[in-house]
Amino acid sequence: MTTRRTGLREQKKQATREALREAALRLALTRGPENVRVDDIAEAAGVSPRTYNNYFSSREQAIVAAVTAEREARIAAAVTARPVGIGLAHAVVEAIVEHYTDPGEQHRDALLLITTRPELREAFIDTTSEIERPLADAITQRISDTDPHTARVLAASVAAAIRVALDQWVQPRIASPAAGELVVPSGSLPDLLRAALAPLAPALDAAEQRTRQRQPR
Repeated sequence: MTTRRTGLREQKKQATREALREAALRLALTRGPENVRVDDIAEAAGVSPRTYNNYFSSREQAIVAAVTAEREARIAAAVTARPVGIGLAHAVVEAIVEHYTDPGEQHRDALLLITTRPELREAFIDTTSEIERPLADAITQRISDTDPHTARVLAASVAAAIRVALDQWVQPRIASPAAGELVVPSGSLPDLLRAALAPLAPALDAAEQRTRQRQPR
């Protein structure tokens, strides 16, 4: 009975979180993020402002969450699911590139909004740290390493590399005065991610190789 109550409680929390982030994004797209208050988001989601503060610390965080929600879990699952014959470095890079560069058709307008607002860009980049724990768990499963520090250090390094790539990608670049000074992302995000993650490939491969060497022949 306790397990059932806990499960229902977690489902309710997840539903509330989803309602808040979707309300935040909807209001931001229709009004502009600068015209959205926390009270507006809470009212649109059918909760109190106090409840809102239990889930998000700012409107920017809630708006960005509508695009980035569950991404870390999907990346970790993708790394774990890669066939054993595929190296760890390749598995990590491909999972990150796939899930960071394809927001889905329903979120394309949201991503455009995020990349053209400084406060949203900052909140978007800050989400990179959320990948560390799930990715560390996925790496641990892949390499079966008993050293708790290896996977955590590798995952933290990956998160830092992603942050570097995103920070470069969202730097404002003026397309042309004739285009109304349209601000667009700088460079190809897949290319930037691959370039930022490339220096980590030897460390990821080495961790995997050490595991193979310890296995009985």
